Amino acid sequence: QDAEVVRTRDPQRLAQCDVVVDVGGEYDPARHRYDHHQRSFSESMRSLRPDKPWTTKLSSAGLVYCHFGSRILAGLLGQPEDGPVVTALYDKLYENFVEEIDAIDNGIAQAEGEPRYALTTTLSARVGHLNPRWNDPDQDTEVG
Repeated sequence: QDAEVVRTRDPQRLAQCDVVVDVGGEYDPARHRYDHHQRSFSESMRSLRPDKPWTTKLSSAGLVYCHFGSRILAGLLGQPEDGPVVTALYDKLYENFVEEIDAIDNGIAQAEGEPRYALTTTLSARVGHLNPRWNDPDQDTEVG
């Protein structure tokens, strides 16, 4: 809640951060490092959580969801993390939202015949909704 968000690729600044996502070139959940940009990285939801069926290579968003999604949903819903409601919602959110982000970020085509994942909108459209409208007098994209 009181976290400071820092946007940098400076290794010295990253070393001072409590959590690093999508930069830094390492995946180490024990140190809260969630980057998927290593040649050797090939983790999927199934490889990290064998009870899950999805084999799409995870992006940094998927890594964060994999490690924290159930806990966050449980807190928001006031339900047990391993309960049926949280489990069902966690699976549906991954299958119908996060997996698409993982696939697009990793350059995985939706289909070679039968689609591999649901495409409910595009990541580009989602990002576009965050940008100011073309006729908005305030065009500062960094205003929070």
